[in-house]
Amino acid sequence: MARHHLDPTRETTIDVFNRDTEPVLTVDPGDTVVVGSLDCHGFLERQRTPGEQRPRMIDPSRGHCLTGPIAVRGAEPGTVLAVHLDDLRPGDWGWTVSASKDNWLTRKLGVAGGPPGRLLWELDAGERTGTNDRGQTVALAPFLGVIGLPPAEPGDHSTVPPRPEGGGNIDCRELVAGSTLYLPVTVPGARLLAGDGHAAQGDGEVGGTAIECPMTTELTLDLTTDRPVPGIHAETPAGRVTFGFHTDLNEATAEALGAMLTWLQTLHDLDRPTALALASPVVDLRVTQVANQTWGVHAVLPTDAIR
Repeated sequence: MARHHLDPTRETTIDVFNRDTEPVLTVDPGDTVVVGSLDCHGFLERQRTPGEQRPRMIDPSRGHCLTGPIAVRGAEPGTVLAVHLDDLRPGDWGWTVSASKDNWLTRKLGVAGGPPGRLLWELDAGERTGTNDRGQTVALAPFLGVIGLPPAEPGDHSTVPPRPEGGGNIDCRELVAGSTLYLPVTVPGARLLAGDGHAAQGDGEVGGTAIECPMTTELTLDLTTDRPVPGIHAETPAGRVTFGFHTDLNEATAEALGAMLTWLQTLHDLDRPTALALASPVVDLRVTQVANQTWGVHAVLPTDAIR
């Protein structure tokens, strides 16, 4: 199996999903790609003070600065792209901003009028810690906010909302190194985009951003057709994960839980009511993010919860 390197350049970065964007790299199933990505804004230079505007890769931008597309030979609708996240290493700096938008949440919290809250972070990937300009230190658990495939419909599509078809801005903190994300293929070749590095984030991404940072991600891409869940799902160090994405929180919750019930039925040969009964003592429901126009909910079946 081959090993490829894909650095973020003006030729290899893009800020929208579009099925007709030509791949910048084509790989075989089983190949590994070391993907470099800038932070979501695509800053070419690190900030020196919180909120400082530095030169950007794409300016003005329409969405996240992402690396790709990466095509996989043999990927066709009806197959599933398995994205094995072998290693994720954040850059040496990052930023967080909150209350920068006027929306229902910032209005409810009384911060819609600003000014925004801003933090600038020094990141130590070796020690797995980040320290901000106020002197507070947090543990790092790096992952990519955006891993996704373009919608089948033609034209440019925003990188902001996560989608049940193709994924994208999932923002799930469980997708750390050692995880595999399964994405049903939407277009021939798959045409994967990846980026939006997060050095650390809580469930919900409650302020609207995580610790946004450059990232170097080693991932292995494979194809499969034999999966127990029809939609987007993952196997992570924390356990099995299913997702729901919808503008209605109830619908997103039902999607995530419904997919997990299907997985439990397959694993334990159960009817659906019994799978729901088994889920009640062991499955966790979590709000993935509230920041991206579409609610994200994920259901987690912890590793070894059922023995």
